[in-house]
Amino acid sequence: MALIRKYRETIILAIGLAIAYFITRLVNLMVVPMFTDEAIYTRWSQIARFDPAWRFISLTDGKQPSFVWLNMIFMRFFSDPLISGRIVSVFSGFFGMIGIFFLASEIFKNKRIGFIASALYIIYPFSLVYDKMALYDSLVATITVWSLYLEVLLIRKIRLDIALILGMVLGFGVLTKSSAFLSIYLLPFSLLLFDYKQKDKRQKFLSWVGYAALSAIMAYGFYMMLRLSPFFHIIDEKTHLFVYTFREWLDHPFNFLAGNFNGLKDWLLAYFTIPALIASFLSLFLERKKFWQEKLLLLIWFALPFLALVFFGRILYPRFILFMTMPLIVLLAFSINWVLENVRNNLWKYGLLVATIGLMIVSDFYILSDLAHAPIAKPDTDQFMNSWPAGGGTREIVSFFSEKAKNGKIYVATEGTFGSLATYTIEIYLGDNHNVDKRGIYPLPEKIPADLLERAAKMPVYLVINDSQKPPPSWPLRLIARYQKGIGNYYMGLYEITPNR
Repeated sequence: MALIRKYRETIILAIGLAIAYFITRLVNLMVVPMFTDEAIYTRWSQIARFDPAWRFISLTDGKQPSFVWLNMIFMRFFSDPLISGRIVSVFSGFFGMIGIFFLASEIFKNKRIGFIASALYIIYPFSLVYDKMALYDSLVATITVWSLYLEVLLIRKIRLDIALILGMVLGFGVLTKSSAFLSIYLLPFSLLLFDYKQKDKRQKFLSWVGYAALSAIMAYGFYMMLRLSPFFHIIDEKTHLFVYTFREWLDHPFNFLAGNFNGLKDWLLAYFTIPALIASFLSLFLERKKFWQEKLLLLIWFALPFLALVFFGRILYPRFILFMTMPLIVLLAFSINWVLENVRNNLWKYGLLVATIGLMIVSDFYILSDLAHAPIAKPDTDQFMNSWPAGGGTREIVSFFSEKAKNGKIYVATEGTFGSLATYTIEIYLGDNHNVDKRGIYPLPEKIPADLLERAAKMPVYLVINDSQKPPPSWPLRLIARYQKGIGNYYMGLYEITPNR
């Protein structure tokens, strides 16, 4: 009891942050329909759960498997597979919030900054979006935060147990996404925090080198586990689909530099907001003689991955920069703490706070209530709500087929095969329904396949159109419904094949 009384305020604050986190993440968790990538990862998790031979199924598309492994475990507790995948991200973000508290508290030796950083994580629009999606990126961001925290601990304490834990975290990271290798590549920069004035600095330095090497070797040892799959080589192929190799980059070193920078910059400003980004960089000039190495380290962990993507990015999405913005939250927390401690006029103090985080809160309101209109990166509102990858209509179509299948056999043809939203949605939700036969077709031929006409003479046969928006004009179809995707001019169409038309 004495211990509880001593830390009562800390406990109350921690509980309050946890409640605030779960409220923001669980409220309207299922309002956004399942979009294409979520359907892919969810279907992989279903297959891996029931067939041990396919535990590495994600490698068939060059994706590491840890998110799929976590999801297939969570699927035991949730009847809706999409909820399961999104809950994985919810808990990933929760551990990310905890990690950012420890990181900020340790790097600046100030628990108040740690609590501010955790609160900022809760209202950070980028995290708010991805902590509610069945995607890899929230998990990657969390691993990045804990990797940086453990690397800071290692350089300050130089202990074997920390090196071993760091090795496991780094290993789990590289089993999640290739971008986690950046946490290994950035490990030497933690030497900025090395105490070069200590008496036994040579011995301490050599010990750190050994421990850091051990952590890196452990991580690569985890990664070698993936060689058990014959699809291991596809990881490199998939990575090079999104980033140029150095040899390719030499052929056009600056051709895409401006375009990549402008795109990434716009997405960063949309999510982090201009006032918050300015405040983050201003932290470098606040108390310049204090913690300058720490602030420089945080800046490097953002700037180097960001610039690497600017130079080598081939196909880019906003979510690629989520993990690298985590150190900026810590810098922003430092600036806010400085304002709270040094600005005496309450009007100025709270005015600066509102000016810094006000736009974030506005974005949060739209994210929670109306994502289609949210002032965030447009590629994300398009993918999640307003364009062809969005899942508008999937719930209604699954419900329609479930009702029809109660009366007897039906056959469902969907546009697309691998990666098709329509095809995977039907497999996810109706795969075990014995009254629903199905197949994906890609591309849709100009003339309707004969087997569909034959089946349509015996049972109801349906066609779901998503990617191309319109069916081939020669197919004998009756439109049942078209479902608009958000506020965009994209639809998911449901048709019945009518051979007697």
